Amino acid sequence: MNWYAIYTKPRHEQPVASRLQDIGIEVLNPRLKSNKFRYNKLTEVTEPLFPCYLFAHFRKSTYSHLISYTRGVRYILGKSDPLIVHDEIIETIKERLTDGNTVTAEAHKFSAGDRVMISDGPFRNFHAIFESELKGPERVLVLLDAIYCRLELDSCLLAKA
Repeated sequence: MNWYAIYTKPRHEQPVASRLQDIGIEVLNPRLKSNKFRYNKLTEVTEPLFPCYLFAHFRKSTYSHLISYTRGVRYILGKSDPLIVHDEIIETIKERLTDGNTVTAEAHKFSAGDRVMISDGPFRNFHAIFESELKGPERVLVLLDAIYCRLELDSCLLAKA
């Protein structure tokens, strides 16, 4: 038995994982928990770590045909000759999982003077200089390069430049 990557239809990772688990196949469907700015407020979201992909541990000769025709599956990577995902890769992913199949995104730690880029919102793709945290690491103060003004933002909107 080996691990294989399965390519699914968009947003079908969890239903496919459930169907495969129901027939006794071990499935790894890692998810990412993070904070995102949606509908003008910061919310916690859980999304697939690898959108449209999941990993399954099965015997190719026994299950590849069944999996290929499972609702929501596009194909097993490698199609007629499925590609094996090495155990070390699966173990590395599993080591980072907490709370079941979830990886929690770590907040970026910035220092005063760090160059950052705003990744979402009305100032998306603008460069800025990190000044300080406000009321904890969730809110930060940056100096916006384009118009030389200070801006208070959610820290999840920043990335190292």
